[in-house]
Amino acid sequence: MHLPDPAGLVASLAASGRRLVIVTAGGGSPAIPHLATTPGASAVVLEALVPSARGAVDRLLGGPQESYCSPRTARRLAAAAWQRAILLAASDGATAPAEHAVGAAVTASLRTTRPKRGEHRVCVAVQTLAATHVAELVLDKDARSRAEEESLAAALLLEVVGEACGTGGGSLTGLLPGEEVRRDAVVAPEAWRDLLAGSRTVTCGTPGGCTAPAAGGLVFPGSFDPLHEGHRLMARIAEEIAERPLAWEISVTNVDKPTLDYVEIRDRAAQFSDRQLWLTRAATFVEKLDVFPGSTFVVGADTYVRLADPKYYGGSAEAAAAAVEAIAERARGLIVFGRVRDGTFQDASQLDVPAALRDVSYFVSHREFRLDVSSTELRRRARSREDAACEG
Repeated sequence: MHLPDPAGLVASLAASGRRLVIVTAGGGSPAIPHLATTPGASAVVLEALVPSARGAVDRLLGGPQESYCSPRTARRLAAAAWQRAILLAASDGATAPAEHAVGAAVTASLRTTRPKRGEHRVCVAVQTLAATHVAELVLDKDARSRAEEESLAAALLLEVVGEACGTGGGSLTGLLPGEEVRRDAVVAPEAWRDLLAGSRTVTCGTPGGCTAPAAGGLVFPGSFDPLHEGHRLMARIAEEIAERPLAWEISVTNVDKPTLDYVEIRDRAAQFSDRQLWLTRAATFVEKLDVFPGSTFVVGADTYVRLADPKYYGGSAEAAAAAVEAIAERARGLIVFGRVRDGTFQDASQLDVPAALRDVSYFVSHREFRLDVSSTELRRRARSREDAACEG
């Protein structure tokens, strides 16, 4: 496997004003010197990161991952790299940094010093303001050396970068019979691009459209990764308590994690085809109050505790106190649900939160709601195959 000519790719990226940050985790790192040693690369490649330890990946992504070798983790790393490219380009005085930023990432599970129980796999993602591109390749397990697998991973990464940036790409060479690159791409509608660029705060996430956010509504914010029966039951109970219809909200930005990529937005929004969903940039509850003034919010016990936790306000106790005061003053109320933790139901009314929050909260009792299900467990089950693929 020969890597593509880097001079043409660097020249094309430079001509279009692209600024690139690369992350390689577990494989594909030959792409970095292949580009970086090319004349003119310093104007294009802003940074390259090689997080080999899982803890290093966790630091980039804001916490542990269900799988460290998957298209989803590659997409998250690409989104983190894209955000990093925006910051670095802006610090250099670049115009329209979001439009020109490119985040590229590869996660891989390749040949090592001991036999692997799972597949040899390469997952690549590239994030731009316009689209999210993903490619996944399962390798013939015993057909190549580590160096050959590394070269193939690097070649796939550079190919997808070229495709995403409109500078070419072509078909990957060197594949063996039975090997096939599985691809996915989401070209974002204008409203989604505006959300990620920061020029829009809220947009409708329901295919059939939404009425404009109104003051005094009932809103259920969350990641919904995935939406499950517990969420649906909470929504039904909240509508009975508040006596008005509920709208769902997903923020594409997060306090301590990368922005959602377009594949993730597409897949999560698809769960709400028959429900009203808002996509926002409101990562914090104070920001949500700006989008949904005077509304009642549905929250679980975990979220409820975080509302007053300084960790989610840059470590500032003063900022946390100010946020609590704003929520207490500006929200119509909070409908709070408990949850099961370690086999024991956690009664939200017994949580240690400021009195100002408690005064605007309605606590749903254990008798009214209990469902022993969590998004984390559902994701763990769904991705058990990916976890096995990365086992050493």
